[in-house]
Amino acid sequence: MQVIRDKTGWIEVICGPMFSGKSEELIRRIRRAEIARQRLQIFKHAIDARYDSTSIVSHNHQSLPSVAIEHSQDILRLVDDKAEIVAIDEGQFFDDGLVSVCNRLANLGKRVTVAGLDLDYRGLPFGPMPSLMAAAEYVTKQLAICMVCGNPANFTQRLTANRDQIVVGAQGTYEARCRRHFEPPTETDNTDDTTVSRQRDEDTTVTEDIPDR
Repeated sequence: MQVIRDKTGWIEVICGPMFSGKSEELIRRIRRAEIARQRLQIFKHAIDARYDSTSIVSHNHQSLPSVAIEHSQDILRLVDDKAEIVAIDEGQFFDDGLVSVCNRLANLGKRVTVAGLDLDYRGLPFGPMPSLMAAAEYVTKQLAICMVCGNPANFTQRLTANRDQIVVGAQGTYEARCRRHFEPPTETDNTDDTTVSRQRDEDTTVTEDIPDR
């Protein structure tokens, strides 16, 4: 993989809850890069096939073709040396190696743009996104609209009883909620053996009991 000479790379992250326009903003940036005739490649996690198995698709049905992959190392294997921009959608679904992959690409002089959820349905940091936000030069925090009161929404409310961290869905499975109306689960998560107890009143209390391994 070659370094793009005389160019400084960077990482930019677009994050926020579901229905906040993350993919829409990613597509907007990609299209501007296409107008500027910049070479780019687009990747998405293969688990997200809600609207299309390969294209990245926003909730308002804007779309662009992409390469669907399962592991962060696949990006390094498939990326074109001549690509100036590498765009990645659904960053939260990738393994923790996504951070080092993005750093490596940026160090090679590429602009790396990643969109994804920063919090899961429990309101806890999701996958590699928090570490990626810390490593990024630019972070754009998108907000949705609370489906209860219409205020700015920072959380994703799951509407089903499934307690797996990753449940791919859209309307009918999730909706955006503000801090006041977000209702995180209070129970044992069998997926990662972590008990998350959150009590919402005037003072929010968060406790996590993680057993020794």
